[in-house]
Amino acid sequence: MLTQQSIIDFCNQYDYDIRKTGNGRWIDQKLTVDVLCFIADSILEFVGDDIHKEFNVKDIWTYQPVGDNVRLIFKKPDVNDPKAAREYDKFFGQPLKLLGYSKVLHEEKRGNCNIYRINNLDILEYIAAREKNTLFFLKTYIEKVLNDSDMMVFFDEFFDIQNEEAYKKVKANMQGFLIDNTHINGKTECNRIFTKVINVLAYYKNACGTRGGHISKSIITYDELMYNRMNFRDIYSDKPKGVTRKEYAATHPVEVNEAYYHYQSAKAKKYLRLFNDQSRNGQTEHFEETHMHDKAIHIHHIFPEAMYPEICYYLENIIALTPTQHLNYAHPNGRTQEIDEQYQHLLLLSKADRIQENLTAATVEKIYEFSNFLFVLNVGFDNDDILEITDMDFCSVVNAINMHYAA
Repeated sequence: MLTQQSIIDFCNQYDYDIRKTGNGRWIDQKLTVDVLCFIADSILEFVGDDIHKEFNVKDIWTYQPVGDNVRLIFKKPDVNDPKAAREYDKFFGQPLKLLGYSKVLHEEKRGNCNIYRINNLDILEYIAAREKNTLFFLKTYIEKVLNDSDMMVFFDEFFDIQNEEAYKKVKANMQGFLIDNTHINGKTECNRIFTKVINVLAYYKNACGTRGGHISKSIITYDELMYNRMNFRDIYSDKPKGVTRKEYAATHPVEVNEAYYHYQSAKAKKYLRLFNDQSRNGQTEHFEETHMHDKAIHIHHIFPEAMYPEICYYLENIIALTPTQHLNYAHPNGRTQEIDEQYQHLLLLSKADRIQENLTAATVEKIYEFSNFLFVLNVGFDNDDILEITDMDFCSVVNAINMHYAA
């Protein structure tokens, strides 16, 4: 499994200086983290085992499994609708151009058509695995392009000062640079690209970026980098303390895109199994003497996906188990619609241990976030007090878990 350092090393191989290439499509206005992740996954779906297979943008969007997913997940029109051709050309084409410029894909012009094939399978699989991976790749790539093009100094200045004057300066510099060095000649188009660049950097720096053509009044949040922008954390942040999750949902209904969450859930389970196989030799995450030598080939939602869609794709809510642990203990007698609460208690304690191990290990790639685990417990227990636990205070987390099941 690749690490973040692998992504840095990959980008460092290449010179992305826009002044040399004149390529204004190194990133584009329609590109979001979840769309890039989805397109990378779609490419892998299309090529299958033939990693040398060539394709163009239309090959990807008209491939039926991809077309079905884009319609359900992103609420787009049918891919065969002629009226949607221009929209799909951008939706699929802009991520492909980015992957081509970054050298993840090999891009070749034949007549009026761009032909692609995979140049680095490992990097493409890393991007496709989950949106957090995609975001880190995007941030690393953007920083490398700006550094190679001698543009990073203007962004660094903005993030140091964080006022309207510095914002106008970096925006104007980006406009001038793109107009002088690429075929882009309109400020409006430059500004749309600027948004995709500065907000990714702002998110990582926990800083202000851009909203509505001005410096944002608050820091840029994760959901602002997405096409599917529903953020349950923001929704629940307005919930009065003492009001249960179910009570609040009854008066503040949210339309849940089930296809999107099911897709993300499946990817999260696949990613955790891969991580567990490669980093933990496929051991169960819940240590029991009688199952220590059995492979953990089942991935289980601690809080069920059907009941808690908002946390179904959090790695902090899924756990690698042996078949016996999953089907005999977690789900009594294999009834997958039922949960054994006593075993759920034990699984949460074990998951807390695995998260702590991961976040404190010196050499293992960090795949969890402590704040995510608090949110999972907050939703699963419907207990707002959990969100007030201090960062990395696993003793308080364990106490909260034990207290919930003792009640």
